[in-house]
Amino acid sequence: MALLRCDFFSEALALSTSMTVILPQETTAQIGMTGAARAEGHPTLYLLHGMSDDDTIWLRRTSIERYVAPLGLAVVMPQVHRSFYADEVYGNRYWTFLSQELPEIANRFFRLSQRREDTFVAGLSMGGYGALKWGLRHPERFAAAASLSGALDMGDPERLRNRPEMMNRVFGDRPVRGTDDDLLWLLDQADTAAASTPDLYVCCGTEDPLLKSNHTFLETARRNDIPVTTDFGPGAHEWGYWDRKIQDVLAWLPLGKGDPT
Repeated sequence: MALLRCDFFSEALALSTSMTVILPQETTAQIGMTGAARAEGHPTLYLLHGMSDDDTIWLRRTSIERYVAPLGLAVVMPQVHRSFYADEVYGNRYWTFLSQELPEIANRFFRLSQRREDTFVAGLSMGGYGALKWGLRHPERFAAAASLSGALDMGDPERLRNRPEMMNRVFGDRPVRGTDDDLLWLLDQADTAAASTPDLYVCCGTEDPLLKSNHTFLETARRNDIPVTTDFGPGAHEWGYWDRKIQDVLAWLPLGKGDPT
């Protein structure tokens, strides 16, 4: 594998930012690990961080580089601060950066596949919300979207009361419920007849304070006949749980379906 810390300028944010990137490398002589790589564009996982972290955190808290090495999977991990992957009302355009600019820059810098069948998104906590929002808003881009312990009901009034200053900075004084920042509303709007929704995966520990919002998301998906792979079992909001579950997510991804023939 090749590991890159990439510092670059974002036009959407009008500032310099960063992403951490893992690129596949075919290896046979490396002791303890074998790497795989496709001759053409790499299948790619956009992996999103949580509220208190940054683009380096998945690499520092898990063995993500080792997990993806035999899969030939590129991993792009962007920096978005505490933006909830949104165009902040009193801040910066992080949704525009994530959904428009980042893929263009990453594809220009690296040899990534442009095929929907090769493109996936996942994240934890705030990043789980961001991953499902990206997958549901742009289903044409992703074959699969996964949330680990995600904050999946941002329209819940209790969440707004718990962090009023941050929520006001990001979303302003408008309600989140019923907008395209509301995952439940996005599920209600999904065109299930077109079978365009990406495969969805949701996991959350039963000791996690975000468990209720995950069940609410699942209930809304079921009401709309949208299938979701779920994993609710013992676990808290912590890295031991996420290190285990990202391995399950990688095993679940439909890798290989997009292989060029």
